[in-house]
Amino acid sequence: MKKFVIAIAAVLAIPGPVRCMAQAQVQIPVQIQDKGYWRAASNTAASITGDIGIAAATMTLNFKKYPLASIRSLQPAEVSAAFDADASTAGPGTLYRLRVPAWVRLLKHNTLCGTDDAEWMATYAAGKSLQVAFFSGADEPKFSFDAIANSTHLCGTYSFVR
Repeated sequence: MKKFVIAIAAVLAIPGPVRCMAQAQVQIPVQIQDKGYWRAASNTAASITGDIGIAAATMTLNFKKYPLASIRSLQPAEVSAAFDADASTAGPGTLYRLRVPAWVRLLKHNTLCGTDDAEWMATYAAGKSLQVAFFSGADEPKFSFDAIANSTHLCGTYSFVR
């Protein structure tokens, strides 16, 4: 009985907010992943990139793999600026660093960024669709409406589906 009283006293000694946090169920939001195989859905994707595959450290275009490094998450406002998504419902996206050389020819002898290397990729997955934007330039792209509208480094945006 004495041990029971000590145990009750110990529980009551824990501060209220800590006790409530321990009892509350933590729900982690499900983030839609951009990893996996995606089929070209837009005309630009169908005529330039074809299907795309995204893995932890590689991206596959036209059956060729390119190294890929996740840099940071994009906030909903940045996703909205880059992909014309509704900022109030847009989820996070991802900014990647990569290098697809300008000399690489994709479908119909197209390139991602003309005479420049593609050095950045931004993605936004929602449901069974994926939006991808490629950027040239050594500096990290800026994701505001003005910066995207006036960017000389935005190579193109593409749509894919599962």
